[in-house]
Amino acid sequence: MQKKIPLRKCVGCQEMKPKRELIRLVFNQSLGSVELDPTGKKAGRGAYICRQADCLVPARKKKALERSLKTSVSEEIYDTLARELAGVEPEGDEDE
Repeated sequence: MQKKIPLRKCVGCQEMKPKRELIRLVFNQSLGSVELDPTGKKAGRGAYICRQADCLVPARKKKALERSLKTSVSEEIYDTLARELAGVEPEGDEDE
């Protein structure tokens, strides 16, 4: 029997994708902070976003992360996420 692959919805593009392909952000209520969760195992309310920078733009514009996490997300978190996504962009897209 084939093992089930957990799917999650990206808050940016609204597509269902395998959990491992997405970046998880978590709101920890006891700390009152939003942070990146590379392990996917931190306690708290989670939201997922694709590893493409173009998914961050609509998510930021529509305040999708705020809605999913049910809290405000600071610009610092968006900037950290943007830097993370810039470093993950697939190579080979550049025209040299």
